[in-house]
Amino acid sequence: MSAASLSRTAAWKDSEPLECVMVVPEAPNVATFAFRAPSGAWFDYLPGQFLTLELPVPGGSVWRTYTISSSPSRPLSISVTVKAQPGSVAGRWMLDNLKPGMKIKAVGPAGIFSTLNHPSPKHLFISAGSGITPVMSMAMYLWDLGAAPDVVLINCARRPSEIIFRERLEHMACRVPGLKLRFVVKEPDPYRVWTGYEGAFNQLMLGLMAPDYLEREVFCCGPESFMQSVRDMLNALGFDMARYHQESFQAPVATEADAPVIEDVVPDAATEAEITFESSGVTMACAQTDTVLLVARAAGLNIPSGCTFGLCGTCKIRKTAGEVHMVHNGGISDEDIAEGYILACCSNPIGRVAVEV
Repeated sequence: MSAASLSRTAAWKDSEPLECVMVVPEAPNVATFAFRAPSGAWFDYLPGQFLTLELPVPGGSVWRTYTISSSPSRPLSISVTVKAQPGSVAGRWMLDNLKPGMKIKAVGPAGIFSTLNHPSPKHLFISAGSGITPVMSMAMYLWDLGAAPDVVLINCARRPSEIIFRERLEHMACRVPGLKLRFVVKEPDPYRVWTGYEGAFNQLMLGLMAPDYLEREVFCCGPESFMQSVRDMLNALGFDMARYHQESFQAPVATEADAPVIEDVVPDAATEAEITFESSGVTMACAQTDTVLLVARAAGLNIPSGCTFGLCGTCKIRKTAGEVHMVHNGGISDEDIAEGYILACCSNPIGRVAVEV
């Protein structure tokens, strides 16, 4: 379709069904579904927005929301990329049954998670798993503009083979120096060499991947626990959280009025706290911004330590009462945390706390 004929065609309205025209496998249990309007209408939306689809699953139709993974700079089709999570009904049905030629009802596009709503010369995209879908839309849009983008794109996945859009992103990054890709995996694929980042995404990785992160507009999407860890990380590093934006792929936000209020724990220097070192019989008053390690040293107590930024795990101790806010860099396991252990170097007391020291 020529530009002239496109200009004479109306934009798609959700009163018209979408016709599936292509299904592209992306990763294990992940596929991209491309749709066109039977009338030939073009698609007008913001990069990062979402569609809500009516899916005729067994037992009755259900409505499910999926982020658009295509870019409005390519308006002749629109795509969503779907991961069939364990136990999913709608996602599993799409991967097993949705084929080219089928038509489905869709509502939208909608959503406020978009670079166009927060213009900036420098962007930082952080995502995990299928949370990369709105990131792909925004990255492609910036790439298609023709001007050199300044984007650092960080994606976390379980294994390299599960990095969605890896080849397409690498193709884009090969052609513009301003698109920098950083991938983090929990473990390598068997019998495959992985030379990139491995482990849980943390502050140290962020500093290496995007040294100028304080200057960037941050867009984050992924599981709730992942986004919480990113917010904790940025708060601890002094990032201006007015420049942080997130989208949950479980509950996308349609309007500003629908956006949930994020109430993160941020230690306050003006708020008092107290730490009791039970084995030593010492109780010390302190501020929330003091770490357990610093308070112990002020009390003349020795907690073995090494790196002092939550990486080595040397200062691991057991907490017996109270709550701390801990932002670590991989020096403690989830199992240890569940059993009450903390890292003294990066744990801030919230109220009264007791530890076995």
